[in-house]
Amino acid sequence: MKLLIIVPAYNERENIERVIDQLIQDYPQYSYVVVNDGSKDDTAQICRRKGYNLIDLPVNLGLAGGFQAGMQYAEKHGFDYAIQYDADGQHRAEYIGKLLEECEKGNDIVIGSRFAEKKKPLSLRMLGSRLISGAIRITTFRKIKDPTSGMRVYSRRMIELFAHHTNLSPEPDSVAYMIKSGAKVSEVQVEMDERIAGVSYLNAPKAMFYMLRMVVSILFIQVFRSPVRLKEPGPKDET
Repeated sequence: MKLLIIVPAYNERENIERVIDQLIQDYPQYSYVVVNDGSKDDTAQICRRKGYNLIDLPVNLGLAGGFQAGMQYAEKHGFDYAIQYDADGQHRAEYIGKLLEECEKGNDIVIGSRFAEKKKPLSLRMLGSRLISGAIRITTFRKIKDPTSGMRVYSRRMIELFAHHTNLSPEPDSVAYMIKSGAKVSEVQVEMDERIAGVSYLNAPKAMFYMLRMVVSILFIQVFRSPVRLKEPGPKDET
């Protein structure tokens, strides 16, 4: 069993050392790769100086492009599973094993959910999350409690799919599309930390637009797309 931790990074000079050093020191059983997504700061230089495993994209492709580069790396190097892991320090590596265990039960995508066993707090941001959850439930008849969580483990057949399809992204609408296509999706309760340093690209107006875009995509685009043909689980996908 081989797991790759994919760490997309854009302008994370204040966080990247802390995040990657913890993975190296405390979780050496897992491989990782930093995908520097055309950062304007010295994120890439820090990674080179520290000797981190690095994919250095020459231009900013956005989260989808950076994530796909990581998935292509995972496929090329024969990884059985890949996990999307934030470079800002919000994700906790202590939950990776728990997510991996759930994936090994035959699930294709396992979401590190903040609300699998807890209720969502009342806020505008959580209202957007509820709307996305509702859109997924309407179109797939599946209840996903934390659709916006960026901490997800993917099986081998998901790696192969995401590595070659440019219209798939690590976003809630792609999760909905994968459910429609027959992928098995599960959630595991996790806790996440607040960003310690740096600034998130999702300010309030961008967050509102993002939520609206996801709802529209799920209700009016993904639902009308023909399901992708999923590869039958091979030896590396069997538990």
